[in-house]
Amino acid sequence: MRLEALSTKAFTARTLLESRMLGPARPDKLVRSLIAINRWGPTPAAGYTASAIRHPDAVSIIDELGTLTFDEVDRRTNALAHALADDGVNEGDRVAIMCRNQRGFVEATVACSKLGAHALLLNTAFAAPQLAEVCQREDPTAIVHDEEFSGLLHEAARGRRRYVAWTDGDARDVPTLERLIASGDRSAVVPPVDKGRLIILTSGTTGSPKGARRRQPDSLEPIAGLLAKIPLRARERTLIAAPLFHSWGLAHLVIAAGLSSTVVLRRRFDPEDTLRTIDEHGCTALVVVPVMLQRILELGRARIGRYDTASLRVIAASGSALPGALATEVMDTFGEVLYNLYGSTEVAWATIATPADLRAAPGTAGHPPRGTVVRLLGDDDEEVARGETGRIFVGSELAFEGYTGGGGKTVVDGLMASGDVGHLDAEGRLFVDGRDDEMIVSGGENVFPREVEDLVALMDGVEEVAMVGVPDGEFGQRLRAFVVLADGARLTEQDIRAHVKAHLARYKSPRDVVFLDELPRNATGKVLKRELVARP
Repeated sequence: MRLEALSTKAFTARTLLESRMLGPARPDKLVRSLIAINRWGPTPAAGYTASAIRHPDAVSIIDELGTLTFDEVDRRTNALAHALADDGVNEGDRVAIMCRNQRGFVEATVACSKLGAHALLLNTAFAAPQLAEVCQREDPTAIVHDEEFSGLLHEAARGRRRYVAWTDGDARDVPTLERLIASGDRSAVVPPVDKGRLIILTSGTTGSPKGARRRQPDSLEPIAGLLAKIPLRARERTLIAAPLFHSWGLAHLVIAAGLSSTVVLRRRFDPEDTLRTIDEHGCTALVVVPVMLQRILELGRARIGRYDTASLRVIAASGSALPGALATEVMDTFGEVLYNLYGSTEVAWATIATPADLRAAPGTAGHPPRGTVVRLLGDDDEEVARGETGRIFVGSELAFEGYTGGGGKTVVDGLMASGDVGHLDAEGRLFVDGRDDEMIVSGGENVFPREVEDLVALMDGVEEVAMVGVPDGEFGQRLRAFVVLADGARLTEQDIRAHVKAHLARYKSPRDVVFLDELPRNATGKVLKRELVARP
């Protein structure tokens, strides 16, 4: 065990050196940054404080308002933390943050970390009733939000302090972050006794969103495991297009702070603007959810070719399923730079597919990074044979601590259920077959919608597809397909069913095929299957 621990430490040190996170620095700055990391622990406050010591004049954030250096972010978040404390927000309080991708989200999150407050990250796509429900349950002391969400938050914000992070006007009725920062003390903040937590809300595709308390890792080993798979490097530029309130976007914000890298942010995703931004700022990494890649490819090769994207070394995708055909097309267009991470809000990351994995086995979720254990268990909680479908269980330092309203995920032998089922191929690569609650039983046969979705998605003329189980008087359940066709495509219901029957067992062919203009999705790109199930 001692040799294993030493090997892990050596691996972590080597990986962090290769990423240049532990690159050369002036001795006094190195000592001060290490002291800061030790004082703050593995928190957003630590990353930005240490980066301000080592690279004070380097650009930290580029957004639609301009640029901020690491020193400016450090001093501004000190001022914001002091001002929030002066206004009655205390260590241990919860602060809800409902902001698009811009500096206000970053500064509010870091200020909460410095203050020891818990940051409750609200989904910008939530409706007013969801916001009211979440805020009643989580009871934040204050809400930081973009001005555009004022109406939606009317009920949720009753009796709570409100601060506007982004405004296109004067926002005279509500204090703004800029005014708080201007009035706050910019001197260093004394680290809190208890570190603030990040509370990430489940995406709510199957019901009411729940708050997941994200604990801080005990070491840098999980980060090293990810960096060994996805070659992010220090002092580069990362365009985070995925929502920052989502665990995928947030993870890259925290990693960028640790690497002292510049984060490039745009409040709204636009496929062509994303390419323009990569070209303009020489971005080396692009962080997306898969549907964003689909939208970029829909521009066509000619429009994509107008922009210089040669700087990209990494396109990191997560948040929803990455179809194999989409992965192949992305790499054919941008090169061998695509990395696909599978995980969940609760288990964090589980597996990562490299470009080589995606070429060899399109649609795979890859292998676990070092420090993460993945096992597939049957209904008897015993590990299933390779090739067989089982429930996916994951173990790492990053597993969540439970839902804020109580309860958690199933745990077996220290491993936590992801809520999905999958199988391993002969090379040990994971394939996610779908949600464990999406499996349907049709005429006594088990059917996983994901397998059929992937097959139909490969058909010429199919742009997007989703499969759901619906009640059936004869067979118990049947599969219903919802298909979005590409412009000009003329496929019929019979074409879809015949294609499935030609490649899979007959009982896996959808009984119904419904053509839609688009699939309903949440802000992170996941298809809202409950809405499809509810359709007549």
